[in-house]
Amino acid sequence: MTVFTGHRLARLIADRTGQPALAHDADVVGRVLPFRVGSHAADELIDWSRAPGDPLYRLLVPHRDLLAPADFAAVEQTLRGGDRGRLGLVVDGLRERLDPHPAGRDTEAVRHTYPGTLLVLPDRRRTCPAPCASCSRRPPNTGDPALGPARGGPEAMTARLARHPEITDVVLEGEDPLAMRAAELDAYVSPLLATPQVRTIRIRTRAVIHAPERFLTSTGGAADADDLLRVLERVVAAGRRLSLLVHLTHPRELDPAPTRRAVARILATGAAIRTQAPVLRHVNDDAAVWARMWREQTALGLVPYRMLVERGSGAHRCFGLPLAEVVAVHAEAVRQRVRGLAPVVGGPVMSTELGALAVDGVVRLGQGPAFVLRALKARDPALAGAVAYARFDPAARWWDELTPYGPRDRILIPGEPLTAADVVG
Repeated sequence: MTVFTGHRLARLIADRTGQPALAHDADVVGRVLPFRVGSHAADELIDWSRAPGDPLYRLLVPHRDLLAPADFAAVEQTLRGGDRGRLGLVVDGLRERLDPHPAGRDTEAVRHTYPGTLLVLPDRRRTCPAPCASCSRRPPNTGDPALGPARGGPEAMTARLARHPEITDVVLEGEDPLAMRAAELDAYVSPLLATPQVRTIRIRTRAVIHAPERFLTSTGGAADADDLLRVLERVVAAGRRLSLLVHLTHPRELDPAPTRRAVARILATGAAIRTQAPVLRHVNDDAAVWARMWREQTALGLVPYRMLVERGSGAHRCFGLPLAEVVAVHAEAVRQRVRGLAPVVGGPVMSTELGALAVDGVVRLGQGPAFVLRALKARDPALAGAVAYARFDPAARWWDELTPYGPRDRILIPGEPLTAADVVG
């Protein structure tokens, strides 16, 4: 797969769109937020004739809305001045402000964050085939290894499993574990199959959608595609549950024939493909898009799993939506789905410091409307399944912008001290 970055990406944008101004915008933004656009995305997914408004262009290509106007102007002006030292200072300052990496941020390659679940970041070739503009996993792309996660081998993984017999679920993640060669992936999988306590293996990947040739042996495919599929088959044959967790953001990502062939080959191994994606402004903030996406996924044998909430801070400011709008998109998409052809996907989910919180809708209580929050997963086992109410705020975008409705709701929602007026009933 050919990959376009830096000046090559800017030339690609100018050639495909016929708009040099868009190439200039990409060059400026790309100094702060490096991008990679693969040939599959360039040839099969992006509608260059509709740029910059095409949903997949906005998702996969750097555009000026990713920076605040003043920040864009600062980088642009410094570029014109030609002072590389000054440019480095401006870019580093913007990166720090957009993603500050607070002290204490967990950068371990093997992380035990939820009871029973182990997250593992393999230590070889984890480069995502197509990092999205909305993705929060930007640090490894900046070229500063101090900001990226540490790398861990199979030995660190098995050592953690030996110390924690309660772990039954292992998630291989990072930028993309399936960018590894089949033999490298097997170095992680084989120890898991030799560990009886591990019953479920999940692999987070974008390769299914953005590098389908990874699973194909035809022209342009991967030399070890069959070996990779045999690794997946071994997991299923061993009686373990295997899921590939795929971010699928727009129904057009499923249209290319190579993608559909890749999906069919993966499902033939017995593995499941579960999908999730955030609601993103100007990309998929339309209930009809989600209803179509769920129907088409289900028809192909994929399992729609979660609708996510985009925090919409930092470089992602242009994608975020108020929680009230996301909840409305979810409710209308559920209504539009064709019964029997698409499942009901649970309420939008926020991945917070507390854990995974679902917004189950809006209800009317004694003192007005309120969001219903439910802890799907929590780092504190005592909070798993807990329900809380937050005062309805049409402008709030994230859980830490919400106000608790009652004193018991503080377990899920940060906020100021409550008064007697906050108590329901």
